[in-house]
Amino acid sequence: MKKYIFFLLLFSQSLFSQTLFEKAENLYNEKKFEEAKRLFENYLKLAPNHQKTIEYLGDIAGNSKKWDEAIKYYNKLRQQNPNSANYWYKYGGAIGMKAKSVNKFKALGMIDDLETAFLTAANLDKKHVESRWALVFLYIELPGIIGGSETKALKYADEIMAISKVDGYLAKGHIDVYYKRYKAAEVNLLKAHQIGKSTITYAKLFDLYMNKLKDKEKAQSLKK
Repeated sequence: MKKYIFFLLLFSQSLFSQTLFEKAENLYNEKKFEEAKRLFENYLKLAPNHQKTIEYLGDIAGNSKKWDEAIKYYNKLRQQNPNSANYWYKYGGAIGMKAKSVNKFKALGMIDDLETAFLTAANLDKKHVESRWALVFLYIELPGIIGGSETKALKYADEIMAISKVDGYLAKGHIDVYYKRYKAAEVNLLKAHQIGKSTITYAKLFDLYMNKLKDKEKAQSLKK
């Protein structure tokens, strides 16, 4: 009888925990982040190493621009899963966003951790597009004296191209726009749009025509 009661208690607790997580997940999907956060935090007390809950809490912190909190959660995930490209990428992304929110002197001290996180993600997963995009952004925006390099950015744009033609042309177009090579950017962004025909490829090409090349005729033609 005692064993039966003990089993029932365990079963009830397990059912309660599962329901709590599901409620939190539903709230998250409804973008009710603060309500979801409270439930996820309660669930984490019952299951301290539940990785999906930790990831959700990191995502919620990032959505609220609480970068230190996001870094804490993603750091825990990457330590528990050192071979997960996605967790390394999210950890690096949170560091990058924090670096943009602090003064330049503090940001400089974060660059090594930021670069290491994205490079690790890219090395762990040869098809991880997001980490390669992050490296493209990083290397064109960093000054050369602290590691910035168009050559490095192009290397990762080429790797993106091998994974996805659309993203590859978008990456090369982004680099061209950054260095004000607008005609070259047009070639790459036009190829991206011809292949992808998406709202993203359209928006990038339309912005180039309207705001960089100042060619309203091409912009209007693209609309049609």
